[in-house]
Amino acid sequence: MTESKEGGPSSPASPTAAAPNRRAIAAWCLYDWANSAFPTVIVTFVFAAYYTRALSTDAESGTGEWGLAMSLSGVAIAILAPILGAVADQGGRRKPWIAAFSLLCIASGAALWFAEPDPSWALFALVVAALANLSFEIGTVFYNAMLPEVAPPRLWGRVSGWAWGLGYAGGLACLVLTLLLFVRPEEPLFGLDKDASEHVRIAGPFVAAWFLAFALPMFLLTPDRPRSGLPVRRAVAEGVRALRKSLAKLPRQGAVLRYLIARMLYTDGLNTLFAFGGIYAAGSFGMDFQEILVFGILLNVTAGLGAAAFAWIDDWIGPKRTVLIAVGCLTLLGTAILLIETKLWFYILGSAIGVFIGPAQSASRTLMARLAPAEVRTEMFGLYALSGKVTAFLGPAAVGAVTVATQSQRWGMASILVLFVLGFALLLPLKEPPAERG
Repeated sequence: MTESKEGGPSSPASPTAAAPNRRAIAAWCLYDWANSAFPTVIVTFVFAAYYTRALSTDAESGTGEWGLAMSLSGVAIAILAPILGAVADQGGRRKPWIAAFSLLCIASGAALWFAEPDPSWALFALVVAALANLSFEIGTVFYNAMLPEVAPPRLWGRVSGWAWGLGYAGGLACLVLTLLLFVRPEEPLFGLDKDASEHVRIAGPFVAAWFLAFALPMFLLTPDRPRSGLPVRRAVAEGVRALRKSLAKLPRQGAVLRYLIARMLYTDGLNTLFAFGGIYAAGSFGMDFQEILVFGILLNVTAGLGAAAFAWIDDWIGPKRTVLIAVGCLTLLGTAILLIETKLWFYILGSAIGVFIGPAQSASRTLMARLAPAEVRTEMFGLYALSGKVTAFLGPAAVGAVTVATQSQRWGMASILVLFVLGFALLLPLKEPPAERG
């Protein structure tokens, strides 16, 4: 799975939050099941590894090229996400934005089918994958912004964790079907030609169809905010003005500022871990596509279980402690996995890492909801989106550059640990406010 998910809610005092609708919550969570297939199957395990093994000249060059593409995608996300988020806040409704970027991600993902196993298709694959990643990430900005409007404060941790857990389950289900229907059989479904890597390239259209089918309930059953009635030009102007005000107020919000910087660092580490997990497995352990898919299945099982279990812990001990536990364990396990040499230990430690990935992500969203003052919560969550993307290029660029410079994927992946340690150290002294009632 996936990939990082930022966004910002507006007022938690909406009617929906006061009287939660179980069907609306379930449909909102199901969108995570739908879109998580993209980062899990395409970005992390299947297509990234396919690129390094079939489209690039060698694993190290492929790692660097993929890292550059994801870095440029991250720069575009950092620029567009806070601006579009602020504009959407002024316009009111969020689902039209989710629909637009979801469809762009779906179309781009399906187009990866055309990336044949030849270096002449490398540039096409990188551009389309970067566009799909950009669309996926910006779409989640508006999706996550709906959380406090579908659940009351007392359930933020659980609903956030349940959605993440369902997302991992969706990624797992899509991986299993990809393995059983296309990659593993001697004669793949639809008579796909293995010599032309069609059994791997079909992952793009398959994920696109999955995303489209399971995203529909959220659009049909989860209520959206009403339209504000502002003309588009005025909504853009007001959104940009609100973003500038948020940036001006930030130095006076010491706890929020510290948290945003800490989250910026460890989230970049998480995103990079997702982006390069399959590449590292293929390059350092010689794992083929089937083995990478099996590892992806194990990782998604443990990640889903971890997200679901820590959803209750989040509401019990608080999101700050939950994040610290998760990031601390990720650092220790990440160090260990860079030192081992066998596939067996890679499977064991990689699966253990999965337990703490989900809590680090879902509890971060809850912590932001607690830290942001109620009167400026929407503005602060706009900066939350920015913090998740402003350095999104840093991790992939560091992994790619260090890998090329040292000709070692292990040293390249070690740069992720630095981001975890820095994020942990900044978050540790933060004072967490008590949970709101509701």
